[in-house]
Amino acid sequence: MDFRRESIEDLASRVTAREISARELTEHALARIDATNPEVGAFVAVDEEAALTQAAWIDERLAQGEDVGPLAGIPIGVKDTEDAVGFRTTLGSRLFADRDPAMADSVLVDRLRQAGCVIVGKTNTPELAWKADTDNRVFGRTGNPWSLGRSAGGSSGGSSAAVAAGMIPMATGSDGGGSLRIPAALCGLTTLKPSLGRVPVGGPTPPGWADLSSKGILAMSAASTAFALDAVVGPDPTDLRSLPMPDQAWRGAVDDLHVPRRVVWSPTLGYASVDREVLDACQAAVEALEARGTEVVVLDEVFTADPGFEWLKLSLAANLRTVLGADPDGAQWEDLDPGLAGMLEWIRRSGTPTTTLEVQDLAHRLNLRLVEVFHEAPLLLTPTVGGQTPTGSGNGTVHGVEEIGWVGFTYPFNLTRSPAGTVPIGYTSDGMPIGLQVIGPQHADTAVLRLLAVLEETVEIDRACGYEPSAASTSR
Repeated sequence: MDFRRESIEDLASRVTAREISARELTEHALARIDATNPEVGAFVAVDEEAALTQAAWIDERLAQGEDVGPLAGIPIGVKDTEDAVGFRTTLGSRLFADRDPAMADSVLVDRLRQAGCVIVGKTNTPELAWKADTDNRVFGRTGNPWSLGRSAGGSSGGSSAAVAAGMIPMATGSDGGGSLRIPAALCGLTTLKPSLGRVPVGGPTPPGWADLSSKGILAMSAASTAFALDAVVGPDPTDLRSLPMPDQAWRGAVDDLHVPRRVVWSPTLGYASVDREVLDACQAAVEALEARGTEVVVLDEVFTADPGFEWLKLSLAANLRTVLGADPDGAQWEDLDPGLAGMLEWIRRSGTPTTTLEVQDLAHRLNLRLVEVFHEAPLLLTPTVGGQTPTGSGNGTVHGVEEIGWVGFTYPFNLTRSPAGTVPIGYTSDGMPIGLQVIGPQHADTAVLRLLAVLEETVEIDRACGYEPSAASTSR
């Protein structure tokens, strides 16, 4: 069995039909984690006993003829920024490393559990999800399964690497500036950042990055992503931003595919620099779509300036609130990632009472511009990241990139709350995946999912990573 070549829908259907047991899926996931995680570093906590108990309960209910949910028996990892019963939520930070285990699931984890998923463990994240490379001072770094010395991206890098390495078929993630899309692109996955409010972020604790971050799923394909999201989208009374239930299931959006009549292609958004190999691969994918009948409108300038500085202020203000809540006197700031600590000190000194509202004003203006763009065509295409996969150092830095410039294609669409996804469309000369980003109008999540699936069909590549553990890892 290889989770990288099996759809989530097919796996769950086989469990429901009792062709394979939830316990067998879970045992396979645990064995794969045991063999590969020492090298990859995707999981930071695993509870084998609890996972097998969950799986046995699902099998027992199926044997009694009960409906256990559409994701029956699917083993998953949970990003270490949200709660799962029995696990600490450390946020990758020493400030929270010794907190008590969670007594309740987050809304997302609860919905996945109710849909039949088996919670295997927690996946790695940079401290407070603050950057696009996954390493921290509590658990160390996560390597990219396509090449372990390279970055898995962030902040959902542990989840992406776990799926790409075949440890699990699915994991949770969140995206406040590209944190689903960036690691998915670097690890060769298809994913969607849903519109803000599609997947609830309610519960007893206010969301950390309230107006920026959307929760979602990391899986191999658009079909698996859509199928899993169907189990978790919908309103929750504790989430002020939650949206109504969609009129139709999202899984149907990736059936009976047809190419869109027209798309906008923007190679730079008007301000970003792009590596030549990355740009050529994205351009080739757009041309392949055009060859199938889609009219491509080239738009060199979507935005007149890079909104990265303003996005950074809003995300840092959110993290500053989190840190001050845990350490109001600043006595433990030396335990923070040095880069994060410096950024937080900067926003603490330079922020004003109107900073967050000023950034929200910019978000409004950016969305007005997108409304104009979507009058040209209903979907926008860009590269997902501007550079090749960088080297993760393991000491808190990323080599080979200027970080904000490297991720300059993703965060604008957190400010605008737009649905946006990424799909693998090729490889660099050294074999690392390249992603193409798809952005849709407000709440047009299914249109984005459909085009992601169309691009998977249009650009025929092997999207499954060939990583296998070394002899040193398997002979521990």
